[in-house]
Amino acid sequence: MSTITAAIRRHPLVSFFTIAFVVGWSPWPFGIEGTSLLPVAPLVAALIVAAVTGTLRDLGRRMIRWRVPWWCYLAAVGLPLAVIFSTVAIARGASWQFAWADIAMVFALRWVNPMDGPLGEEPGWRGFALPRRDALHSPLASAAVLASLVALWHLPLVFVTQGNHIGWIGLPITFVITFVYCWLFRRSDGSVLLTMLFHVVQGTITPETFGYEGSDIDRVLTYGLVAWTVIALATMVLDRGAWTRRPSTPEARRPDGVLTTPIVQP
Repeated sequence: MSTITAAIRRHPLVSFFTIAFVVGWSPWPFGIEGTSLLPVAPLVAALIVAAVTGTLRDLGRRMIRWRVPWWCYLAAVGLPLAVIFSTVAIARGASWQFAWADIAMVFALRWVNPMDGPLGEEPGWRGFALPRRDALHSPLASAAVLASLVALWHLPLVFVTQGNHIGWIGLPITFVITFVYCWLFRRSDGSVLLTMLFHVVQGTITPETFGYEGSDIDRVLTYGLVAWTVIALATMVLDRGAWTRRPSTPEARRPDGVLTTPIVQP
């Protein structure tokens, strides 16, 4: 056990991603019907590695960090809503009759359900991994690496025949939208709470909400891929500071991963 603990302390990022993939993909080889990925895996990995490296407090602070610029809240809510409503309008054929009570219930449950993306993934990808990647590479490079790994982690969902089936289009969407998540995380002073809000809203109103099925869902998602690509590029062009600055404090570069200062200041 001491050998494992020492290895985790020496290589916290490698340990985190290893645990996230092993736990996350564990149902896949067994062909469990409707299940091939455990969304809670990044959270589990972050808690384990943070506990071993003594950085649980840092992760906890990020998860409740709510004092951020007001426009970060607007972006977290407005961007996913703008994308889904605009792509549905372009695709046409949607039903605009919503069961608002059901939508409100889904919105609330996604905050507290560790088997759903916001709580299961955000503390891991953004709260734990991204600050440590930023300490090693430029913001753009660290986002690209994280986007690749997060997209790969979602690979089992492509092969699900029931339930949460995203199809191949889901992988490039995951890759591109990760850049937007990284931008929001940096501009909200490293707040996991804001990226969770983004994730909650993004998955609450989906093409299925508008009555789309089968190939029509893929059509809307394809439009969504274009929209998220434009948004990601816009953050790089219009807010270059979020993609060019690097951590300059000693705390941000400590090998044990303790990060007590913001990654990027607005």
